[in-house]
Amino acid sequence: QVQLVESGGGLVQAGGSLRLSCAAPGSFFSISVMGWYRQAPGKQRELVASITTGGRMNYADSVKDRFTISRDNAKKTAYLQMNSLKPEDTAVYYCNARHVTIASITYWGQGTEVTVSQ
Repeated sequence: QVQLVESGGGLVQAGGSLRLSCAAPGSFFSISVMGWYRQAPGKQRELVASITTGGRMNYADSVKDRFTISRDNAKKTAYLQMNSLKPEDTAVYYCNARHVTIASITYWGQGTEVTVSQ
């Protein structure tokens, strides 16, 4: 079992920034695609961004040019830098670690809440 520990959520005004962190102790991090998902009230969970072990990034259209995903393999931590936040970014954000070749081996963080006020 891999325990993902998230931090960095909170309340911010529109136009502000937050950085989320996801620590994944152990060896699984090095063989994982790391992703950030979010789920707003009444909506389905959606992929926000992902990053492969080689550093290739993928973003949802709604966050392109505003959010940046990164990973520090030495610290076994993934990050999501969120700039120019909008009220519609309000959601619970979840970290995900998925095995690079066996997609069924996947772990989730507990979620961290992000609230963007007008």
